Amino acid sequence: VQLQASGGGLVQAGGSLGLTCVASGSIGSINGMGWYRQAPGKGRELVATITWGGITDYVDSVKGRFTISRDNAKNTVYLQMNSLKPEDTAVYYCAADTSTLRYWGQGTLVTVSS
Repeated sequence: VQLQASGGGLVQAGGSLGLTCVASGSIGSINGMGWYRQAPGKGRELVATITWGGITDYVDSVKGRFTISRDNAKNTVYLQMNSLKPEDTAVYYCAADTSTLRYWGQGTLVTVSS
């Protein structure tokens, strides 16, 4: 499984950004996908996940502000981030889970200025 993430950038607090992750390779082995982030000096944390069946889950800090969605036909997962806060600043990583492995895409930097 290969993951190609895009999006991110610099935005002012209160603004919006969207991230996109396209999966390729052994698509049929993927059970779900998600977004994780790692802020400077901190560990990687879960942001949001979605199964191919559409079941979603979010970390409490982004509920009501972030929306994860997917387009199965395009093997793509999106993360729409609204009402961004400076504490959302991090490198965001796309991930895909199979029954045995988690695959990671390259990170994309999101910077929220105050």
